[in-house]
Amino acid sequence: MYTQDKIFQQADIADILFSESEFENCAFNECDFTNADFSDSVFIECIFNNCNLSLTKLTGTSFRDVQFSGCKMLGLIFYDCSKFGVSFKLDNCTLNHSSFYQTKIAKTIFENCKLHEVDFTDCDLTSAVFTNCDLLNAKFENTILEKADLRTAYHYSINPELNKIKKAKFSLPGITGLLEKYNIIIE
Repeated sequence: MYTQDKIFQQADIADILFSESEFENCAFNECDFTNADFSDSVFIECIFNNCNLSLTKLTGTSFRDVQFSGCKMLGLIFYDCSKFGVSFKLDNCTLNHSSFYQTKIAKTIFENCKLHEVDFTDCDLTSAVFTNCDLLNAKFENTILEKADLRTAYHYSINPELNKIKKAKFSLPGITGLLEKYNIIIE
């Protein structure tokens, strides 16, 4: 199924099959997709506003220039997405317990997001921006953070020896998140 230039509300999505579908330039407003199946679907230049996408199945899903605003996105497995052309922007979203394991999402913008216990292992976050994001217990291991901007991010713990951080930007107060592994006291 191909759908273009449509605005969806909760009542509009009841009878729509989202797996193996393509949506272009569509808006989804206040829709509850909890446990939905987006397998093998393509979303191009779509906007999700105040939606709940928690535990949505993303196997083979493509997100191309998609915006998520005010969305609840708990437990999403982004590494199941299509590996080609994944690009999105997230603003004021909660992505706790989600995984970007081995996902290439360079230049992704995260603004005002809660990213508790998110797995960024083996993820390419080159030039990503984390503006005012809470990264409590987020996992960074073998993560490419080169040229990433974490100046206003907080609660992160990133081991410089296990990640690529060349030319990444951090604030002076945020430096403690880089030194935490040494168990030193900074005053």
